[in-house]
Amino acid sequence: MDFRLPQEIELVRDTAREVVDNEIGPRASTVDREERFSRENWKRLAEIGFLGFLIPEEFGGTATPDAPNALALTVALEEINRGCAATGVAMSVQNSLIGGPIVRFGTEEQKARHLPAIAKGDCIGAYALTEPGHGSDAAGIETRAERRGDRYVLNGRKAWITNAPVAGLVIVFATVDPARRSKGITAFLVDAGTKGFRVGPKERKLGIRGAETAEIVLEDCEAPVESRLGDEGDGFRIALSTLDGGRIGIAAQAIGIAQACLDASRRYAVERTQFGKPIAEYQPIQWKIARMGVGIEASRLLARRAATLRDRGEPHTIEAAMAKLHASQVANTAATDAVQIHGGAGYCCEFPVERYFRDAKITEIYEGTSEVQHLVIGRELLKEVTP
Repeated sequence: MDFRLPQEIELVRDTAREVVDNEIGPRASTVDREERFSRENWKRLAEIGFLGFLIPEEFGGTATPDAPNALALTVALEEINRGCAATGVAMSVQNSLIGGPIVRFGTEEQKARHLPAIAKGDCIGAYALTEPGHGSDAAGIETRAERRGDRYVLNGRKAWITNAPVAGLVIVFATVDPARRSKGITAFLVDAGTKGFRVGPKERKLGIRGAETAEIVLEDCEAPVESRLGDEGDGFRIALSTLDGGRIGIAAQAIGIAQACLDASRRYAVERTQFGKPIAEYQPIQWKIARMGVGIEASRLLARRAATLRDRGEPHTIEAAMAKLHASQVANTAATDAVQIHGGAGYCCEFPVERYFRDAKITEIYEGTSEVQHLVIGRELLKEVTP
């Protein structure tokens, strides 16, 4: 089996690497400190075509029937997150959670209306599934969608929504009948300027501080029937399919953070001297470096396998869950080791490993907690057992 990337994806990787090293990476600490969405980074991502990986060329993206681009997106996200995880997650949402589901489930009219602006970055997207009382239990969401003639009226609250303060378009999941659980959930494309749509104050977060997050409140918010994504009751299926892709994106984010930890730790270990020689010559440091390297490579293979299956249109739920679970664990271990290698310096804001440590934690929480990934993987593996 050839594990080399196709030449066109190597070009994507090299482009991302150059932009990160020269632009996005140097801005990362400022973005984190100021807790702001980086318009500079967003504009640059749009210029190099990184906001339309999954959008067909006819709508301004870069995807083609022969190159659906999930793998290219995964490789690009590894690099962008190596430089700035806050920018990386915003990019992941725009591609995997907004552009992707509209391409897969939208009408031709919806595609023509929304996809060009998404690919250009003129319209920033958000994905509103989680609620204050329903995170992992997505089938139990309480936001209501009441049909009134040619429109639905939405009422409810959505929590922890990435990009909410800057979004122009939001995919909102609501139920037409709570008693139907997952079968009542329906998805809507809601313009942020719609009457009855309100964004709460920005959340103050441990990490990815430059990715703006907030609650969304819906109070008699009207959504025309034409804004419905898929049929009534299709929302849960859309959400799960979308999250399979999103989990690959978060795995890529975790890989990028872990790679940044490894890069910083290698540099520091050869520069820092203790007891007359670089700390890189001590076995405990070498073991930490080795653990990072092995974990990153294993995670990279898992994520790229899942992305390849998605590009082929083959089932990949368990592969996406494995990639996210393993990569997020690796990122957190790598971040802890990186801080330890740096010692007291790693505990100070002047060194980037402090930011990596804070950024890594969220990868075990959003788009399906590690506990949920264990459940998904266990359930899928047990399906293969014949009583």
